[in-house]
Amino acid sequence: MRACDGALARAFKFLGKRWNGIILATLMSGPTGFAQLRRSVVGISDSVLSERLGELTRAGLVDRNVDEGPPISVEYRLTPSGNALLPALHELSVWAEANLTDT
Repeated sequence: MRACDGALARAFKFLGKRWNGIILATLMSGPTGFAQLRRSVVGISDSVLSERLGELTRAGLVDRNVDEGPPISVEYRLTPSGNALLPALHELSVWAEANLTDT
């Protein structure tokens, strides 16, 4: 019997969770605030975005920086581990453009 590599299965389980990959890809462009992320990730609710950012932060892929202001602002950015995903996300994007049709 053949089985998928355990590490690859964990990666797809985490990155395949709705919105996680999209949020990471959005942060590829650089640090951004919550409101800008919400506008960029079309269709996500505030509560789900907050939940996913918490998961990505706990996983060590996203860093949350608070500027006490005034006014108080929160910015999210990829960590070195998050940035390490950029080549894989780029290749997935290239593959999807060439092989997946909009259905």
